[in-house]
Amino acid sequence: MDSSDKTIVRLDFEEVIVPTHPGVINSESLNKPLHMLPVGGKQAWSVQFDELPKLIMRMTLKDGTVGISEFYRDHNWSIIEGVSNLLLGQSIADMPLQDLPIALCREYDGFECAIWDAYAKSLGVPLHRLLGGAVRNHVKISAWSSHRTVEEIGPWVQQYHRQGFDCIKFKCDLEDDVVAWCEKIKEYAPGMKVIFDPNQRWENSGNARPIIRGLEEVGNVLLLEDPIQRWMIQDYANLRQFSSIPIALHVSLPYVFQGQRPYEAVNAIAHGAVDGFNFNGGLAKFKALADLATMAGLPCWHGSEVDLGILEAMYVHQSAAAASCVWPSDIFGRMIRSHDLLKTPLVIEPPHVRLPEGPGLGIELDEEAIRRFKVSERTIR
Repeated sequence: MDSSDKTIVRLDFEEVIVPTHPGVINSESLNKPLHMLPVGGKQAWSVQFDELPKLIMRMTLKDGTVGISEFYRDHNWSIIEGVSNLLLGQSIADMPLQDLPIALCREYDGFECAIWDAYAKSLGVPLHRLLGGAVRNHVKISAWSSHRTVEEIGPWVQQYHRQGFDCIKFKCDLEDDVVAWCEKIKEYAPGMKVIFDPNQRWENSGNARPIIRGLEEVGNVLLLEDPIQRWMIQDYANLRQFSSIPIALHVSLPYVFQGQRPYEAVNAIAHGAVDGFNFNGGLAKFKALADLATMAGLPCWHGSEVDLGILEAMYVHQSAAAASCVWPSDIFGRMIRSHDLLKTPLVIEPPHVRLPEGPGLGIELDEEAIRRFKVSERTIR
């Protein structure tokens, strides 16, 4: 690979806002925004995720190769511009892919994705080859919903069950009667497994224990993710001993604001606190976390922020190359968003998504869809 030909010469950005399909987030009678980070001075949990912009980037190299990427929602333009100016004029062939010359920030993974996509395209190989190669050609996924009323939840889950999904993930809090939910799901969708993600909002083990006992009696819960406050690692260990339902910890490296770091996974393993993990992160860091889970003999899955097609394609490559990634991953954006911005959507054959083929990410952007949802654009060169 000629280093000079792989110099970054231009970065094109298109900011989009892609709403969800009507009614797919939660019951119409409920108003529970899911973005758990502060936005513009507003408190966490005050903005619905599909109201926030996403950023699509095309990174052009001197030889014409174009790497594409998608950033996590609610990007910081000041950081985007700073990193862009840092990267311009540098060759991706000279960069250590596992440790790019970019400071830790929420925007890191967006730049990493484009660099790896361009690198893999330059070699003429699918992106998963840079991760060591796929160990499977399809990835297990779940259906998804936020909060639902007890009256609605049975028929709502049934539609996914009939499509072929065998697991559905729910957001929930202490106001939700999750035991009643599971009873309805068992009635309307026999055999369907459930993942509950309270996002720590069951608060403590005193609240969690009676809920867990009720869920055990129904018997259709696959696992509980972040049921209580994350710092209560000894309580996680105690809940794991208390319950027959597996307990999982979500380690989301893009949540820099919350201080989530890889050592949390090490700490959880050292304390015998979890049965597995939900990992969110870029290409190199997810691989490191998934390898850690493999060495510990624990399963994991790939998390998401209900993203668009570029990030989800990256997730499929990551999950397919990770031996420990066997629990259903959060790759369901096409079911939730009104578009994924891909010319050809990822192939979902419930309960799996197929690994894209072709060099790099193996996807092509839908230019008309990008124009339809675009709210701004910038070029840095």
